[in-house]
Amino acid sequence: MSLTLRQLRYFEALAREGSFGRAAAAVNISQPALSMQIKKLEDDLGAALFVRSKRKVVLTHSGELFREEARRCLAHAEQA
Repeated sequence: MSLTLRQLRYFEALAREGSFGRAAAAVNISQPALSMQIKKLEDDLGAALFVRSKRKVVLTHSGELFREEARRCLAHAEQA
């Protein structure tokens, strides 16, 4: 498994926006493409990162923990 900065950005956008549609617009990709990338990330990590409902998407406990690490990685990438 190898995570990419793109996947981390997609994850962070979804966590921030709470909606696949809004997150996809924020990172300029289609909603199905974002959904596939998030599903792949969850499969690679072996953990559900989000709870999905018809109206919103919220982080699971694992998602909250992963978000902290994702933010650190993204901040380090920005500094580099």
